[in-house]
Amino acid sequence: MIVSSTISAESAAMPAGEHHAHHDNRWWITKYVFSTDHKVIGIQFLLTTFLMLIIGGAMALAIRWQLAFPWAQIPWISEALFAQHGGQITPEFYTVLFTMHGTVMIFLVIIPILAGAFGNFLIPLMIGADDMAFPKLNMLSYWFMWPAIFCFGLSFLYEGGPSAGWTSYPLLAALYDSAPGSGFAQTLWLWGITFTGVSSMMGSINYMTTIINMRAPGMTFFRMPLTIWSMFITAALQAFALPVLTAAGLMLLADRELGTCFFVPAGIVVNNAAPTVGGGQTLLWQHLFWFYSHPAVYIMLLPAMGMVSDMLATMCRKPVFGYRPMVYSMSAIAGLGFIVWGHHMFISGMNPALGMTFMVATIMIALPSAVKVFNWIGTIWGGRIEFNTVTLNSIAFVSMFIVGGLSGIFMAAVPVDIYIHDTYFIVAHFHYILFGSTLFGVFGAIQYWYPKMFGKMMSERLGKIHFVLTFIGMNGTFFPMHMLGIAGMPRRYANPYLHEYLEHLLPLNQFMTYAAILMAAAQLIFFVNFFGSLMFGKKAGRNPWNANTLEWQAPSPPPHGNFDAPPLVYRGPYEYSNPAHPQADYWPQSEPPESAS
Repeated sequence: MIVSSTISAESAAMPAGEHHAHHDNRWWITKYVFSTDHKVIGIQFLLTTFLMLIIGGAMALAIRWQLAFPWAQIPWISEALFAQHGGQITPEFYTVLFTMHGTVMIFLVIIPILAGAFGNFLIPLMIGADDMAFPKLNMLSYWFMWPAIFCFGLSFLYEGGPSAGWTSYPLLAALYDSAPGSGFAQTLWLWGITFTGVSSMMGSINYMTTIINMRAPGMTFFRMPLTIWSMFITAALQAFALPVLTAAGLMLLADRELGTCFFVPAGIVVNNAAPTVGGGQTLLWQHLFWFYSHPAVYIMLLPAMGMVSDMLATMCRKPVFGYRPMVYSMSAIAGLGFIVWGHHMFISGMNPALGMTFMVATIMIALPSAVKVFNWIGTIWGGRIEFNTVTLNSIAFVSMFIVGGLSGIFMAAVPVDIYIHDTYFIVAHFHYILFGSTLFGVFGAIQYWYPKMFGKMMSERLGKIHFVLTFIGMNGTFFPMHMLGIAGMPRRYANPYLHEYLEHLLPLNQFMTYAAILMAAAQLIFFVNFFGSLMFGKKAGRNPWNANTLEWQAPSPPPHGNFDAPPLVYRGPYEYSNPAHPQADYWPQSEPPESAS
């Protein structure tokens, strides 16, 4: 975003962190712990999600180990950890593992790191504001994550653990004593979901208000970077979809604790007790859950789409190709995301005409998705590409999104989905979309905005090693799952090889487990790079990437209040003043052109 020259020579030479326009006299605990500064809150989200990523990844490795070596004890895990299961991953504990793995990775990693960490850190900086519209509400949005973490963690440690899957389908999740492990642990799990919903709702209201009301003078909606557009659309998705899941969670809690019958049909017998007299609908939960959880896919994906667009523009030294079509395509993806939830329920017995409607709507999402892929390729085409870690992760995001999107078209067709439903083909698809593409976008974004967060540069050498190992490990882990699914291997089975026709898939599962271990080991390099660069990284200037969005006009790291002086925007981040030489004249100028107001 090009701004007028409001930075004096004195403030340009000012060391990072000094700031005279906004004197910061907060106490240490209100500055770094219970902070209302959007930048500190963003970093708090980031570090918390790192911890949750380690925990969720460890659960994933335990799942993979069981599928590669059924009933064998994990070598580096003591028997004491699984003492209540005899030192093994029993079928019951396996169910708890995949329930908590999905819960942690979705609700405590992907959504908080994208909407929470980068949304908080970037939105005020990229629109020229000094903070969020509601700083205290912003602080609460972070601290409401910790009751959720506490509830999820306690439910995992509680005897039996949550055993209804991360989708928590009734009747297994609705009846208090319907199955081992569905007691108090499942109730704690539902409270955890409620707290994460409240946390995200606080953030979404804050983001929309900030973007609508606090843009710098001259920044119209169509002068906003695509990162801000993606965060704005994501916040709208959260605001409209989350209340449905929160209400459904409270209804399910009422069924469990108060004896209501929202999801419990009449005539159900539990532990030889009298049959229930309710009249609820078990499938109602699926409708309510997926009405939120399919838009949640785009809540997890859209911020990465916007960030990758801006990173590619910077690293290819040219404007984003088709800026307005990118905005319209993201809006179309969000709109269509609200009317396709039924494709998760093709085998639930729905009317074939309704299934056809959901199928057509789902396939239509391929159109705006294809527009985005075409525009990303158009941005790369003809650019002066700098193949650094940011570029590699951004291109990997696009590549993995294409793989996941193509497999999604197979699943959108009802006849195909009936065959591959609840097989490892489904697991492959959503890991390519939600893990492969999204986390590559996150890794690129961390490398890109790290100088602005901490005033240091991350190591390029370690970044490229981490990228190569993660790319190999990720594809080695998840691409073979397509073949497993086509072969008929069901998901969520602790030992699928009990069926003779699946025994030949054991070596492939072992290969995937080794690839997963490689991918996990690669993350050690990332953490060494991230935390080591805080001490030993090269000092960064205001704009080490020669980027064109507004946050790079602030010091690195930005002080309290962000900017030396209020910025004045006179053109968009993808505009240039000399059409004859767009690449040479695209990047920021020290003074606005005479024609600018």
